Amino acid sequence: MDNGATMHLAVSLFAGTADPSPEPEFSRLAGFMQKAEAAGLDMVFLADSVPASSNDAASRQMPFEATTLLAALATVTTRIGLVAAASTIAHQPYNLARRFASLDIISHGRTGWNATMAQNPREAANFSRPEGFSSGDFRRRTGEYIDIVQGLWNGWDADALLFDQSGGRFHDPEKMHLLEHNGEFFSVRGPLNVARSPQDTPVLVLSGLRESDFDIAARTADVILLDDEPIENAQARYDELKRRVAACGRDPDAVRLLMNISLVTNGTAKPTIADSMEKGFRAKNCDGFNILMPAQLSALDDFVDLVLPALRLRGLFRENYRGTILRSHLGLAGGGDQ
Repeated sequence: MDNGATMHLAVSLFAGTADPSPEPEFSRLAGFMQKAEAAGLDMVFLADSVPASSNDAASRQMPFEATTLLAALATVTTRIGLVAAASTIAHQPYNLARRFASLDIISHGRTGWNATMAQNPREAANFSRPEGFSSGDFRRRTGEYIDIVQGLWNGWDADALLFDQSGGRFHDPEKMHLLEHNGEFFSVRGPLNVARSPQDTPVLVLSGLRESDFDIAARTADVILLDDEPIENAQARYDELKRRVAACGRDPDAVRLLMNISLVTNGTAKPTIADSMEKGFRAKNCDGFNILMPAQLSALDDFVDLVLPALRLRGLFRENYRGTILRSHLGLAGGGDQ
């Protein structure tokens, strides 16, 4: 793993919020992704939501389901990581695990799943659960769900599939592992009928955390998204999360903590953005940043032209991708592409 001082950078893209243009929506999104890739950003987060009601903010236009969009964007990019949000309420764990394992093969190891620990009770009304879940039930259910997905992703050893036509052997039974999960909320036998991920497992990103969720995140996450806080609070939170990762028997550097920051549209403010990012990063508030894009996708141009050169000049952000898979961009173990 990479223990250097390189800042990690991601950008969150909210489908349905783009510059007014006669150009088709997907073409605009594809162009945005290609600009982000040319700039060398680690990954793009594709947001998603299931409309809850006609007057709900979540019902604004969402022209593409996030994992479908990810599959399409994988065909117009080659290096940048692609992370899609997918609800633990809207999907069964087996189907979600299978979908992301397939996406990781399609993208040649560039896929991640963004799971949120924050419940939207109105979303559950679309999936035969109008009362939603209590906060305790939702937390336990989400933790169990994540364990199932990661267990299924690890159901095949790297060399389990033989494809031996002459011998009539598709796989080595000793290297295929049934999950046999029977828990409080789910029962899943396994295994997946999809080969092991090119990066061993897709990257797991957790967001919407409260302190009560820290243990789940420390045990399972590869990347944790955190909201911006005053510097003292952010330092304490960073130290606490890294301590909990170590308490789980993991290398503290096996989890990347990224802070969400908003990108202002005023071009003259860009130098101060670089200063603020450098201060937070050097103070060990985070391992990098997730930039929340405004409605104007063209704002990425200002960030790429004005902020990134300043970060590179200060030795904070790499010049090129380290490898071909998302885990290599993040300096995480997996896939042998470091």
